[in-house]
Amino acid sequence: MLIDSTYPKSFASDNHVGVHPVILDAIVAANQGDAPAYGDDHWTSAFERRAKDAFGSEAEAFAVFNGAGANMVGLSLMLGRYDAIICADSAHIATHEAGAAERLLGVKLMTVPTEDGKLRPDDITSRLGGIGNPHESQPTVVSISQVTELGTCYSPDEIAALAQAAHASGLRLHVDGARLANAAAHLDCDLAAITTGVGVDVFSFGGTKNGALGAEAVVVLDPSLARAVPFLRRQSLQLASKMRFVSAQLSSLLTDDLWLKNAAHANAMAQRLADGTANVPGVTLAYPVQSNAVFATLPAEVIAVLRQRYLFHSWDEAAGTVRWMTAFDTTPEHVDDFLDDLRKAASA
Repeated sequence: MLIDSTYPKSFASDNHVGVHPVILDAIVAANQGDAPAYGDDHWTSAFERRAKDAFGSEAEAFAVFNGAGANMVGLSLMLGRYDAIICADSAHIATHEAGAAERLLGVKLMTVPTEDGKLRPDDITSRLGGIGNPHESQPTVVSISQVTELGTCYSPDEIAALAQAAHASGLRLHVDGARLANAAAHLDCDLAAITTGVGVDVFSFGGTKNGALGAEAVVVLDPSLARAVPFLRRQSLQLASKMRFVSAQLSSLLTDDLWLKNAAHANAMAQRLADGTANVPGVTLAYPVQSNAVFATLPAEVIAVLRQRYLFHSWDEAAGTVRWMTAFDTTPEHVDDFLDDLRKAASA
C-alpha cells in the first residue's frame, strides 16, 4: 500500500521512515569529489575503525546493502553444502527472506517453535541427534535474531548460554542484528556486551531500520572466517562499487552514539504506545515490549477502523494480533494521536 497525504504517521515498519538528518548530511559530504571504488576510500576505513571501537579490536566489519544480504554473507562463512542452521520458527531467515538460505546457500533450516521468538540451549541440543548420520543434514550454525521478530530481546547471559551450548557441540553462533541497536538500548549496555563479550561468532549490524538510507554490516569475530568475506561479499552481490556512501552512513551511526540515541528514542515511543493501551477496552499486549515493536490483540472491528487512517501489519489475523512499530522520528504527538483514535474506535 502506498503512503500518501491521506495517511498520518505510519506504524507499520521502521523501514517506512526517512533518513536521519545527520546521516543524510554524511551522504552529501561523501558526494564531494572522486574516491576509489569498492571500499578503498577513507569513509570505509573510518567505519572499520569505529566498528573496532564499538565491537572490539578483533572485530572485522564489512559494509553491505541490506539485512538479508548481510545474513547470507555472514552465514555462508560458516556453512558447507550439507549443513543446517538451527533457528526459531519465527526467524527472519525462515519467514521473510524468500527462502534465500535454502536457495543461495543450499542448506537446511532446522526451525524450533518458540513462544517468545527466543531459542534456549535445550532447543539446540534437541536438534543434534543426527550429527554424524550421512542421511541427515548436519547442524553447523545456530542463528538468533536480536531483536527477535516478536520484539523481545536476549539478555547477555542468554546469548552466552546459547554460545556455550553451540560451541560445546562444535557449532557456531550467528546473530541477525537488524535491530541490534534497539536491543542494546533496551538492555542498557554497549553493543559489544551482546556480541563480542558473549561468544557470538558472526553477526549483522543493522543501520537501515535505525536511520540509515540503506546500510548494514557483517561483523566477524573469528579471523579465520574474516579472510573469506571479501570474496563471498562480492559473489553475493553485496559489494558496493561506490562503497563510500554506504560506509558514511554506518560511520555516522557509530559516531557520538547516534545509533543509541535513535534506538532509545524509538524504544521509548513504543513503550509510550504500549502504556497508553493499558486502559483501552478490548486491547491486550501479546508480547512484552522490549524494543520498538508493540504487538497488540484487539477486536477486528477496531482494527478495521484504525486501518482507515493508519498503516500497520496484521501479525496473526485469526487471533486479532497486530504489530505497531515506532522509529527514530516518531514523536510523542504521533503516538498520542494514534492512541486517541484507538480509544475512540474501541469505545464506539
